[in-house]
Amino acid sequence: MKIYLDNAATTKLDDEVLNAMLPIMKEEFGNPSSIHSFGRKVRSAVENARKTVAKLLNVTPAEIFFTSGGTEADNMAICQSVDTFGIKHIISSKIEHHAVEHTICVLEKQGKVKVSWVNLDKLGNVDLVHLEQLLKENDKTLVSLMHANNEIGTLLPLDQVGELCEKYGALFHSDTVQTMGHYAMNLKNTKVHFVTCAAHKFHGPKGVGFLYINHNFKISPFIHGGSQERNMRGGTENVYGIVGLAKALEICYADMDAHQKHIFEIKSYLKQRLTETIPGIEFNGETSFEKSLYTVLNCKFPAHPDAEMLLFNLDIAGIAASGGSACSSGSNQGSHVLRGIGADMSRASVRFSFCKYNTKAEIDTVVEKLNKLVNNK
Repeated sequence: MKIYLDNAATTKLDDEVLNAMLPIMKEEFGNPSSIHSFGRKVRSAVENARKTVAKLLNVTPAEIFFTSGGTEADNMAICQSVDTFGIKHIISSKIEHHAVEHTICVLEKQGKVKVSWVNLDKLGNVDLVHLEQLLKENDKTLVSLMHANNEIGTLLPLDQVGELCEKYGALFHSDTVQTMGHYAMNLKNTKVHFVTCAAHKFHGPKGVGFLYINHNFKISPFIHGGSQERNMRGGTENVYGIVGLAKALEICYADMDAHQKHIFEIKSYLKQRLTETIPGIEFNGETSFEKSLYTVLNCKFPAHPDAEMLLFNLDIAGIAASGGSACSSGSNQGSHVLRGIGADMSRASVRFSFCKYNTKAEIDTVVEKLNKLVNNK
């Protein structure tokens, strides 16, 4: 039996989403920028998808811009904020996704901005006192902090950070790739200027996402060469991806409470079973429902001679998990997130991430395999 517990990397496409995409893929082939009936029909599909997303997030359709995914959306928000608003200072953290951290470092190397890294505690929580101090000391600032860490699951108090940014006149960008579709977001009432999305994190298709841009803070275009996305992103739209994204998000909002309950029970069950079965196991980041992403559990296993082989041995046993971000899974440098919170890098850490399709029976199998691999039982 194959068991997939790497849903923070990507999720299985929902059948309902595929069914929504198929007519566009097979029959509605017109270019949405064309003025004839073929194009107009496809343009209508794109705009209906935009309206669906906007309604779910309580924003206007004009504030939603479709992209190729979360990485492009993060780059667009950060780079164009600097160019448009003359940002001279960025505050971020050392445990951001590389789509954010690497982008900021490039801007710093180019001499465009000064960067401050906010302090974190050992669970990955942002030090809000230090954040306020940095905001007090610097003008023309962009704060870029992710809503939930993709490796350890620790949640950012989005509203509190937004209030601080407003108090000191800073722009606020949050990478919400891991939380979009998992938490209800009312962006009209949240003081955030930019949030990002990747559809494949909530059972939508890969290669499509969006950037929300608050209408009072419009940025300059990121990709030139066409008038698509209201002159903000040149290039023919990924129409069936956009339709699939909207459908996937619609399903998430319709079933959110039930899925949150089910998935957090799966996470809690794994934590309980591992604690009972593997002496000395610990967990990286926050793990409570209130302070952590309910889809992620990062486990730090006891010292073991075969620790470096744990992920490979799990894969051989038919269990898919991760040691960190899927975007850097080919790296041998270890997790920058775990280093960023001062975790013991000599011990093997594995991220298990869950979805609505996972079951307690699968967890029992995973614990049984881990017991053999770690305890030699």
